[in-house]
Amino acid sequence: MGKPLRWPLGVASQSLVGRKICGVRRRGKYLLVDLDQGLLLLHLGMSGSLNFAPTQAEAGPHDHMDLVTDRGVLRLHDPRRFGAVVWAPSEDSPQAQKLLGRLGVEPLNGQFDVTAFADALKKRQSAIKQVLLAGDVVVGVGNIYASEALFMAGIRPTTKAARLSRPRVARLQKAIVEVLTRAVQQGGSSLKDFVSAEGRTGYFQLEAAVYGRAGEPCRVCSTPIKSMLQGQRTTFYCPVCQKP
Repeated sequence: MGKPLRWPLGVASQSLVGRKICGVRRRGKYLLVDLDQGLLLLHLGMSGSLNFAPTQAEAGPHDHMDLVTDRGVLRLHDPRRFGAVVWAPSEDSPQAQKLLGRLGVEPLNGQFDVTAFADALKKRQSAIKQVLLAGDVVVGVGNIYASEALFMAGIRPTTKAARLSRPRVARLQKAIVEVLTRAVQQGGSSLKDFVSAEGRTGYFQLEAAVYGRAGEPCRVCSTPIKSMLQGQRTTFYCPVCQKP
């Protein structure tokens, strides 16, 4: 295996030999692998990927973890080493809560409540796009999906979250759910190196309304799409369709 990742595993790897995988789920950007004793929390960082193969192949310099099972091998490949694999005794343990405790609500599990969303935004003076990216109000709304949801809701990315009226928050909540649902159906977004565990790329970026389209005409009003930097991330928006 390659060099160590950003955080230690937290337990001797040999102690996990013979453990049974009881389930796999997701929380925010973390993949949770439930074991018969404890769980593994996996994060792909900036450019990591998980690949599943029938047998264990020779590891390269950027391969950092093999989870060997009786059905195949799950390998973490991460050239930049921002990913993580951490063992915790339970989801409520300090080790897990250090990573999961500040995460916001899941937008696609039926518990993304408009009233609670509006109340949380009223407490934030930051630009709405920055609030979405922070992940402590709602998770899963990355840079691409935040730009797309804000366009669909007609909200300028620089608008302060606290200034949004209830009707605008309701439109944004609906747009987030719709954008993320479409993205899941399209297998995500592949801009550089993203592939699924089976090696397939995502296709959502091909139907983006604003993301990556600076200078191109808006699909609604034909005004050129603009771009700007927000918190070192590029934001795309329509200056006509999206109101402050």
